[in-house]
Amino acid sequence: MNDGTADAASARSAEFRRMREFLLTHREDYTRAYAGFRWPEPAEFNWALDWFDALGTEPESADRPALWIVEEDGSEMKLSFAELSRRSDQVANWLRRQGVGRGDRVIVMLGNQVELWETILAAMKLGAVLIPASTMLAAADLTDRVQRGNAKHVVVRSADTATFETVPGEYTRVAVGAPVEGWLSYADAYSAEQQFTPDGGTKASDTVLLYFTSGTTAQPKLVEHTHTTYPIGHLSTMYWIGLEPGDVHLNISSPGWAKHAWSNVFAPWNAGACVFIHNYTRFDPQALLGHMQRCGVTSFCAPPTVWRMLIQADLTQLAAPPTKVVGAGEPLNPEIIEQVRRAWGVTIRDGFGQTETTVQIANTPGQEVKPGSMGRPLPGFTIALLDPATGQPGSEGELCLDLSLPPLGLMLGYRDDPERTAEVMRDGYYHTGDVGSRDADGYITYTGRADDVFKASDYRISPFELESILLEHEAVTEAAVVPSPDPVRLAVPKAYVTLTADHRPDRDTACSILGFARENLAPYKRIRRLEFAELPKTISGKIRRVELRGMEDERNRENGPVEGEYSDTDFPELRT
Repeated sequence: MNDGTADAASARSAEFRRMREFLLTHREDYTRAYAGFRWPEPAEFNWALDWFDALGTEPESADRPALWIVEEDGSEMKLSFAELSRRSDQVANWLRRQGVGRGDRVIVMLGNQVELWETILAAMKLGAVLIPASTMLAAADLTDRVQRGNAKHVVVRSADTATFETVPGEYTRVAVGAPVEGWLSYADAYSAEQQFTPDGGTKASDTVLLYFTSGTTAQPKLVEHTHTTYPIGHLSTMYWIGLEPGDVHLNISSPGWAKHAWSNVFAPWNAGACVFIHNYTRFDPQALLGHMQRCGVTSFCAPPTVWRMLIQADLTQLAAPPTKVVGAGEPLNPEIIEQVRRAWGVTIRDGFGQTETTVQIANTPGQEVKPGSMGRPLPGFTIALLDPATGQPGSEGELCLDLSLPPLGLMLGYRDDPERTAEVMRDGYYHTGDVGSRDADGYITYTGRADDVFKASDYRISPFELESILLEHEAVTEAAVVPSPDPVRLAVPKAYVTLTADHRPDRDTACSILGFARENLAPYKRIRRLEFAELPKTISGKIRRVELRGMEDERNRENGPVEGEYSDTDFPELRT
């Protein structure tokens, strides 16, 4: 980047920088941060050119690590902001020679490897549109992405190129790794010139990302984000985690899904922190803790499945544990939260967001964490809880974003689907489809998806609330509650439960879990039926409650109990 280009980039990013500094300054002062924050509104902005490349040239950040990848065999690669800026310039120059241009859609299907981050930055510099894809996708999924995403180019691990043999379409094929016949070799990019010159300005409203949602209930939607909605929007995610310049941030997440971009790209690099990656084929908590200690991880985010395995190791072995610890996904067992608090002296903080948004609601650093609550609206977000029946705001209802004060961290819409976009953006609000309640202090507690809430004996039941109680039982590692048809009460709560490795799926365990739920839930909320099962999930790991509801609807109980199912009526001892 020459001096003239750097000056122009600095001017475009000036308001972004000012608001970033404001959030960093008030990192533990929620009241001041919420009152004083305003979203930047640049007319032109390219995050890779105007912000990341600046990190690669400014003296205080250029030589700091930007990306640190440690492999299972102990080998590692560490790149500074300056090095990664230069390498992504080379990749951008090479991709441009292969025909990648402004507005082109590029499917990126890579693992947690340096080429992933190079390609993300390079595509952004070119003004291309990224379509992130999980390496677990099948040919049918990829065909959908190529066709509905109008992809012109794909960048794929060599090991996965065979999956594209049956994916029709005219698209440039780039293989990362060993040479593959008929595919361009990504390795050639490292011979390209080291300084990139863009072909023009990038409008802030230009599309940069198209995410295919994981489709828990229907065909995946195409969530469209611009050069500001995610890159700048993730200032909220930076604030939630509490990231600061120089932090070493470990987020355990697979590429291809929004959470990876949240915590492995935009939030840490908005802060000027290092993205730390530990690759493994089989999770080893002892090995992970060893790398965290050796490499000085200061910030950590993991899904519940990882937390459940991690506490099996001795957490106290970390002499300097991370000071910023957050969780994402399904609810965490309170015992996990307590074990981490005892060992590390920190509380795991929740956050709420979607592929369509950045983090909207969270427990932020330095603030009281109320058990069960996911926190308060983040700076830049105005949250209304709308009654589903009347549409009026109140203390309970659907979580909605007020569009009269539009947050930057909100998608442009669903690409090529104006009806769905209009449906979620109706009546002056963005409707998340999630339900919650707000207390007198402004803290919001999650109830569940609006379409997961059901009635039993005319009472509204929140599966999330019941599942949270079940997760407190020592035998339960995962749980999903759905309505089960009942001739008297129309529906009763039924729990599908996955057990920990040291518990057997038998009558005694069922009795223990049902008894525990009975002791901790109001009578109308009690679990009436229980079945041990591996829970069906989307490819991104979300529980498919819709599939479980369908199973319940199809079952015929007229001829007696369902095989493998336990009912509370099977245990007279519970009523004594």
